[in-house]
Amino acid sequence: MHKPILALAALSLTAPAHADTADDALKSDTIAWDFVEGITTEVGPRMAGTEAEARGRAWALEWLNANGFANVVEEPYDMPTWVRGEERAEITGPFPQPMQITALGTSASTGPKGIEAEVVYFPSYADLEAAAPGSLKGKIAFISHDMRPTQDGSGYGFAGPARWTGAGLAASKGAVATVIRSIGTENHRTPHTGGTSFPKGVKATPAGALSNPDADNLERIFARADGQPVTMRLTMTPRDVGTTRSGNVTGEIVGRDPSLPPLLLACHLDSWDLGTGAIDDGAGCGIAAAAAKHVAAAGQPLRTIRVLFAGAEETGLWGSKAYAAAHADEPFMVGYESDFGADRIWRIDSNFTKSDPELYKALAQAVARFGVAPSAAVATGGADINVIREQGVAIIDLQQDGTRYFDLHHTPDDTLDKIDPEQLRQNVAVWTAVTNVLANHNRPIVVGE
Repeated sequence: MHKPILALAALSLTAPAHADTADDALKSDTIAWDFVEGITTEVGPRMAGTEAEARGRAWALEWLNANGFANVVEEPYDMPTWVRGEERAEITGPFPQPMQITALGTSASTGPKGIEAEVVYFPSYADLEAAAPGSLKGKIAFISHDMRPTQDGSGYGFAGPARWTGAGLAASKGAVATVIRSIGTENHRTPHTGGTSFPKGVKATPAGALSNPDADNLERIFARADGQPVTMRLTMTPRDVGTTRSGNVTGEIVGRDPSLPPLLLACHLDSWDLGTGAIDDGAGCGIAAAAAKHVAAAGQPLRTIRVLFAGAEETGLWGSKAYAAAHADEPFMVGYESDFGADRIWRIDSNFTKSDPELYKALAQAVARFGVAPSAAVATGGADINVIREQGVAIIDLQQDGTRYFDLHHTPDDTLDKIDPEQLRQNVAVWTAVTNVLANHNRPIVVGE
């Protein structure tokens, strides 16, 4: 592996003139920090479909205009909206004590009086799958399906089903509520929220995530209960507020030839309500916008660069779906998204590595000096570029280091102080280098992995 990387690094010494803007971004970019610091300070959490998300869109529109973007617009759409209420959990027997919990998106309410029931322990999602139909009638299911940190974030795919579909599966077997171990990798008493779902025909039930230390403690309680039933009182009062307005925000660096399909640089502007949406995904919007500005600073690119600040990603990809529907007939050249925090980019993937090797080689050369390795993995793109996937055009994944991302993801700890400014600048440098190559590429990309 060392020889190809060294060879790419050597070749990158002969990179074209756009290299200087990426190098400058690595040394001194303040644009991305300005964005994420500003939106987390002046707006804070931006829960999808709420007044806070609307303030976030207004802030982003003003920021894009102030920073020289053209064609700055908001594209509204309507969506169902869920908001949090009171949240409490306590073990009532055999060892009474409180626990830290947060409701999962689309969770039903227990009502203000709460519910109390026996808890049934499932060490893994597979154990819940194996439970007999009707066996959880009147019970609270506890799924303790843990997650491990990985650089590429692959642990999320293993652990995620406990949150994504666990409550629906438990409800289908009769459970009156579900609590899960938080889908996260830290050991702080900070539960992780996120969306859950219920299959058609299964009535939604209360669903919450315990902090990892509380899930550990509940496991120990089961181990010491010696056959006694473990009971929990759960109070969660979220509510559906009906249909509300959300929206996408876009701005452009207009290219010399606007007839050419543009680049789409994406992120999502909304966040969960526990933290301030710094790593998820204020940083991503700052990175995308900063890269576009750095490219423009080097001279007008051939192609238009459009940044998409998608709305309502967290609660159902509403912005991504609305944007794809609204722009289905508009051709794009390529799309890529930043939505995995702000730690350093370590690998570049595409869906044209073999089909357009000359372009992929140019991109790999452009980012090698920033410590980014080439890859044979096929890019699939972020959640907010549905329009790119549906058109079957080029996709790039600039893979960020996810080792600590799920320590913070969907928690109260998603705050500005968790962003490392040096690593944030490396992201901007890599995005600038890639965007400069693509924005000045004068032919279509041959897609085919």
